[in-house]
Amino acid sequence: MRWQKFQAPRLFDGYRIRTGSPVLITDGNGRIQEIVPAADAGDDIRQFDGLLCPGFINAHCHLELSHLKGTVPRGSGLVDFLLAVVQQREAGAEVKAAAMDAAIHEMYSNGIVAVGDICNTADSVAIKQNSVLRWRNFIETTGFVTASAATRFAAAKEVWAIFEQHHPGLNTIVPHAPYSVSPALFSLVNASAAGQILSMHNQESAAENAFFRDKSGDFLRLYKTLGIDIDFFTPTGQSALAACLPRFTGLRHLLLVHNVAMTAIDAALLPAGTFCCLCPNANQYIQQKLPPVALLRQHNIRLCLGTDSLASNNSLSILAELNTLLSACPGLPPATLLQWATLNGALALGMEDDLGSFDTGKTPGVVLLDDEWLTIRRVDRLG
Repeated sequence: MRWQKFQAPRLFDGYRIRTGSPVLITDGNGRIQEIVPAADAGDDIRQFDGLLCPGFINAHCHLELSHLKGTVPRGSGLVDFLLAVVQQREAGAEVKAAAMDAAIHEMYSNGIVAVGDICNTADSVAIKQNSVLRWRNFIETTGFVTASAATRFAAAKEVWAIFEQHHPGLNTIVPHAPYSVSPALFSLVNASAAGQILSMHNQESAAENAFFRDKSGDFLRLYKTLGIDIDFFTPTGQSALAACLPRFTGLRHLLLVHNVAMTAIDAALLPAGTFCCLCPNANQYIQQKLPPVALLRQHNIRLCLGTDSLASNNSLSILAELNTLLSACPGLPPATLLQWATLNGALALGMEDDLGSFDTGKTPGVVLLDDEWLTIRRVDRLG
C-alpha cells in the first residue's frame, strides 16, 4: 500500500503543537501510521506551509435549519430568534434538501469531518446516507406542559426509529432546553438515554435563569406568544441549569451547548465528565454576547466547539469560531483552542476511537491551517 507523507513547519497532533517540520505518515486510506522526523521519513514527502491538524469536529449544528440562512435579523435576542425559527422553519422538501446539501459541502470544505446534529424531524436522514461527514444525531424533543409529555416523547421516538434504521447506534433522544421540557418529559428522556451522550441547550441567555429563579424576564413573552399557559409553573429560586441537573442520571456524559449565562455556582455543580460546547459566532449573531470562557476554564470544564445553525450564523466553520475566540481571548494557548476543535469534540460525540487526533490507527482527516496562528485565513483538506 502506498504511504502518504505530509510535512509542514508545525503539526498539532490533538494534544500539542510539534515544531521542527515533522512528517505525518498515513496509509492510502488516510489511517495514521506515525509521526517521524524528516530525516526518518524517506522520499515522496508532500511539503506545505502552515500547520497540519486533524479534521475539525462540529459538536453542535442544526442541519435541517440550513434553509433559514439570512432570514433572522442579527441581534434580535433569543426570544425573537426562537419565535422566528418556529414561524419560518417550514419549507418545501426540495428547498430544504438543497440547503442541507450545500451546508454539508460547506462544512467539508472548511475541514469539518464529523457533526453533532440536532434533529427535530427526519428531514436529514436521506442526505446523511452517503455523506462525506460522520454524524451523531441528537433527536430533540420539546414540551413544557406536563400533560403533553407522553405524546411529545412518542413523536420523538418515531423520528429516532427512522434514524436508527439508517444510522444504527448513532442516535439519542435529547431535551431541547430547561425552559422547553417538563419534568415528566425529562424523566422519559433520561430513562431512554442510560449510558448515552445527552445534548441540551443550556443558559443561552440571562432570561432563562430569570424565569427559573423568580418567573420574570423575556421568556414570559415567549410563552404568551406561543400560547403556552404557564400558570402551573412555580419558580425554583435557582438557575435553569441547577433546576434541571438532578433530572439526569446514569448518562455517559452531558453535552451542554451555549452556556452564555453560566455562573461559577453553576459550573461547580456540573457532573464530572461534562462537556460544554461553545458556539461564539451564533451567540454574537443572536444577542451580541459570548460565553464566559475564562470561568469555564477556571473550573476545568472540558470545552468543544460548534457552529449552531445557518439561521444563527453566517457560515458553518469551526475555523471562524476559533478566530472569534482568539480575538476575544487573545491569551488562549493555540494548542488549547485546537484541542477544543478536534480531540475534545471527538470525545464529546463519542468518536474519539477514530477521530480528533493523529494517534496511530485513527482516520481523523488531515487539514492545513494557513498561515501564522494569529492570522489564520484558510483551511485546506489534504489526503
